[in-house]
Amino acid sequence: MNCPFHKNQRELEEGIHTDFKDDMSYGDYLCLDQVLSAQNPLSDQHDEMLFIVIHQSSELWLKLAGHELTEAITNLRSGDFGHAFKVISRVKHIFNQLTQSWHILSTLTPVDYLKFRDALGHSSGFQSHGYRKLEFLLGNKNKDLLKVHEANEAVHKELSAVCEAPSLYDEILRLMANNGFEIDKHCLQRDFTQPYVKNESVLTAWLQIYQGADKHFELYELAEKLMDIEDAFQNWRFKHMYTVQRVIGNKMGTGGSSGVEFLKKALDISFFPELLDIRTRL
Repeated sequence: MNCPFHKNQRELEEGIHTDFKDDMSYGDYLCLDQVLSAQNPLSDQHDEMLFIVIHQSSELWLKLAGHELTEAITNLRSGDFGHAFKVISRVKHIFNQLTQSWHILSTLTPVDYLKFRDALGHSSGFQSHGYRKLEFLLGNKNKDLLKVHEANEAVHKELSAVCEAPSLYDEILRLMANNGFEIDKHCLQRDFTQPYVKNESVLTAWLQIYQGADKHFELYELAEKLMDIEDAFQNWRFKHMYTVQRVIGNKMGTGGSSGVEFLKKALDISFFPELLDIRTRL
């Protein structure tokens, strides 16, 4: 019995556009000429391209996460829980994507990285303004870190504004107070450039919300979505630290930090400390 012959290809359908002399193409819309020409290795080492692409793509994800968290703050100010839930959930998945990128970078062996590491000079992920903006939006404020960005006036101005503004958690505490929960005024009327310090009144309010989850479902659901972010962000931090340790051990970072030991300290920082403590109180 003869088998019918099938071409191992798809035919170009008649309606597919092929002439883009006067129309916007996919590459035009995404500015791919600029994006895909931005990879400029400083050495002749094969693996430097991996290093560049991972970090550039991470910066795009960080930009999106900052965009979404800014929108979440706007939503909560206007009482739009539904859209806030959507974008906060999206941020969680962005962090998961960022964590996955460390798995790819961990294929870079120590020997191969050392072949081009000196070419990086003092450049370091610590100088990422996208990451700094994200931490400020989540409440991990530190005005001293703005010094790193003084050379770029526009970036410094943006980060200063984010540092001085209420964080996502600050907005949620204000929302809780507006909904009748007794929140210490020192939490609501404070210097927002300073890191948040956990407060017993906030813990008590969250306890009331968790114990009355049906009555306060929107705030309860919001709290759990914040924990999703905390969880995903900490996984990302840990994988970052471990990947650095795997590749360079305990060497000093290119930006002058202690490297792995410096990254480990971040694992002790919680954006929403009462939401961790509430587990013990329930």
